[in-house]
Amino acid sequence: MAKKKKFARESYVTMTELVLPNDTNTLNNLMGGRLMHWMDIVSAIAAQKHSNRIVVTASVDNVSFGKPIQLGNVVTLKAKVTRAFSSSMEVHIEVDAEDIPSGKKFASNSAFFTFVAVDQSGRPIDVPAAVPETEDEKALYDGALRRRQLRLVLAGRMKPDDATELKSIFNLEQQNGK
Repeated sequence: MAKKKKFARESYVTMTELVLPNDTNTLNNLMGGRLMHWMDIVSAIAAQKHSNRIVVTASVDNVSFGKPIQLGNVVTLKAKVTRAFSSSMEVHIEVDAEDIPSGKKFASNSAFFTFVAVDQSGRPIDVPAAVPETEDEKALYDGALRRRQLRLVLAGRMKPDDATELKSIFNLEQQNGK
C-alpha cells in the first residue's frame, strides 16, 4: 500500500504571544527558555496537524538568540513540517517580534525541531510523507535529509560513514580543493 501524503502547507501554524513581565529576565528581555517553550508548542501543533497523532519532541537543533525581544513586544511564531520520514517529522520554526507602538518588526530566531508520532502506548507510528510545493518548501525539504543525518551522527545513532548526505558535502569540498 502506498504511503499517504500531505502537503507541507497543511501543517502550517501561527502562534502569537505578548511578552509580559513574568516572561522576562532582569534586563526586561524575553527569557530564552520561555521562547523555546513557545517554539516547542507551535512546532508540536504543526507536527500533530501533519500526522494526526500524538507527538513527542525528539530533538532541537541549534537555537541562536539574535536580537533580544523586549517586554511588551508581540512575538509571532510560524511553524511548518518540512519533511517526514517513517515516524519522525522535521518542523521549521520562524520567530518574529514587533514593537507595535513604534511599528518596528524584526526576525529574531529560527530553528528546526524534530518530533516523533506515537500511538496510545507511546510506540512510534508511521506518518504521511510531506509534499513541498513552493521553492522555499522544496529547499527546506531537500536539506532535511542532510540535517537528519547530522542529528543522528551527533546523537551517536548513525555512524559517520553511513551519512551519505554528509559525505557528499565533504567530497564536493575536497574536489573543489577546500
